[in-house]
Amino acid sequence: MTSLISQNLITIIWFVVIFGVVVIAHEFGHFLLAKANGIHVLEFAVGMGPSLISVKKGETKYSLKLFPIGGACMFEGEDGLAEQDEEPGEGSFLKASVWARISTVVAGPVFNFILAYMIAFVMVNMTDVIAIRDPVATQVVEGGGAAAAGMRDGDRIISLNGERVRLYEEISLYMLASYRGGDLQVVYERDGERYTAVLTPQYVENGSGAGYLLGIANAEFVEPKGISTLQYAWYEMRYSAKATYKSLGMLVRGQVSRQDVAGPVGIAVNVVGKTYQTAKDYGWQSVLLSMMNIAMMLSVNLGILNLLPIPALDGGRLVFLLLEVVRGKPIPPEKEGMVHFAGMIFFMILMVLVFFNDLSNIIPH
Repeated sequence: MTSLISQNLITIIWFVVIFGVVVIAHEFGHFLLAKANGIHVLEFAVGMGPSLISVKKGETKYSLKLFPIGGACMFEGEDGLAEQDEEPGEGSFLKASVWARISTVVAGPVFNFILAYMIAFVMVNMTDVIAIRDPVATQVVEGGGAAAAGMRDGDRIISLNGERVRLYEEISLYMLASYRGGDLQVVYERDGERYTAVLTPQYVENGSGAGYLLGIANAEFVEPKGISTLQYAWYEMRYSAKATYKSLGMLVRGQVSRQDVAGPVGIAVNVVGKTYQTAKDYGWQSVLLSMMNIAMMLSVNLGILNLLPIPALDGGRLVFLLLEVVRGKPIPPEKEGMVHFAGMIFFMILMVLVFFNDLSNIIPH
């Protein structure tokens, strides 16, 4: 019992740390660009709900809130509702130039990508722990699609149906999320020369699931050194980004079930908790690397999701700002504010539904 409590406590701590770092990076991006553009930041908050601690410095209140599942960087006049009957003052979000507002809005997601790249760079330099694999076949399966197309051990895969491949994991990702059956065009490199093969992946069902296989059982491990660590850090972050938007595509197409969708509770239990349980048997370095990988993926997720053109998200605000650039004048702030308010209501309802979905997935039936 004591061991279970200890493991749950460690899971909660890791969850809070990971979410905290990712959220702080996002909100700090907004904060930094707002300050640089002369926009007053009313509150910089980490977490949601009632404040546990708050300190005011200048015009900004810095708050740590009860629930570690989000954050906010609130600007003066940002919602467009408070100032609809009065002229925006100096320091108001509405008073800043359209490009200042665009840079402030975009800065949050951009800082998430920067954080993800920094984490990936540290991970790539831990090659004694992390396994990085180039898309170089070390074992072409006899009787598989690759072998039938004339591919051999040592061939480096360059692209699949025109989509560039940098890491071995991208092959599996492509087969899972992008391949729709039929012929597959593979560009590969052998002895410095490029070749094109057209093959038909095999559909295989086994104990771990079912799917299409290219016919390559393993790939070449690589240990980046020097400047190549920068390159492979980019590849790792790029893979997380591809996995994110391809997963969104699978969700839209109905290829992802309700059990595959997780909110904060699901991430804490099914991602952070289970990953910790698996990694702890291999030592603290394995735990650290696993948690860093989760942080990198969440940071990329947050960056991409916030750029979606949905009201209340950064992408939704960006749509209104780009319309202002095209029209030469802003959308009436009270109308924009109402749209974002409706978006907030939608996300509050969605959070409740996701919360109960997490509980449904966690609690045994």
